[in-house]
Amino acid sequence: MENVTLDEVDRGLLHALQVDGRASFSRIAEVLGVSDQRVARRYRRLRASGMVRVVGVVDRQRLGHQSWSIRLRCTPDAGASIAEALGRRPDTFWVHLLSGGTEISCGAIQRADRDRDREPLLLTKLARTNRVLAVSAHRTLHMFVGGRIGWAGLAALSADQVAHLLAGRVYGPRDTGENVTLGPGDDALLAELSRDGRTGHADLASATGWSESTVRRRMEQLCASGALFFDMDVLPGLLDCRVEAQLWMSVPPADLDATGRALADHPEVAFAGATTGPTNLAANVVCRDDAAFYRYLTDRLGALPAIRHIETAPIIRTIKRAGAGLTG
Repeated sequence: MENVTLDEVDRGLLHALQVDGRASFSRIAEVLGVSDQRVARRYRRLRASGMVRVVGVVDRQRLGHQSWSIRLRCTPDAGASIAEALGRRPDTFWVHLLSGGTEISCGAIQRADRDRDREPLLLTKLARTNRVLAVSAHRTLHMFVGGRIGWAGLAALSADQVAHLLAGRVYGPRDTGENVTLGPGDDALLAELSRDGRTGHADLASATGWSESTVRRRMEQLCASGALFFDMDVLPGLLDCRVEAQLWMSVPPADLDATGRALADHPEVAFAGATTGPTNLAANVVCRDDAAFYRYLTDRLGALPAIRHIETAPIIRTIKRAGAGLTG
């Protein structure tokens, strides 16, 4: 990958794309106070580096699905191959190899009741693999950071700049709270957006067989229902962060929401969510190096009095992130 050094314009562009992944270059340029050509050139450079992309993401709960966090312990020779196999599955949406390659953490969906008899559950398959030594699975109940909720580590714009971007957002969710049923052509549309959330309407029309006006209308419908949103996928190395880790914490139920919201303000926390199980708060953190990670654990997390127990595992390889599979 190209060695990219970010400047003020690059960081503003990344934050703008987190706010609105399909914002036009002209609107982003207006917010940043630079030319359209400069924004377009910077985006193409970042995209070509392989370290940045916008992805269209399906909100699985709007489809009536359940989100699970799965943790596996494997034999030393099997971790990488099992993680790669999990990354190829359509029912996983992130896969990390942890702790020297002997552990795997992944997010998975369990489809709606009507589909369960037609396809085997992921956990059923894992139980038949003798190289998997232990499996635990917990439902993700609420997200504090990640997905629709932007990562504070990308913040670079003022509140007024963010408001200006939001005011012009075409594909902004209105979130009706109702479950959504996907129709013919939606799979092709969503597959294209999962690879590149900024794919043009003409290319989307070609992939789906629809007209461009039908593509626009369907995207508006899916976003308005809350079923589709656009996420920023940024490799931490671009931000000069070389340490990634997964954390599992135990917090008294009465303090869970306040603690999760506090984590959401930490720029080190790229994901945080409440889960079922003995550890009810999970997080992914990114830090510059081991010293910064140590300071984060002892200072920032240490200042949150409700955390009773914490377990950490370094992420040594990411097989899959948001959207389609990504190696990094």
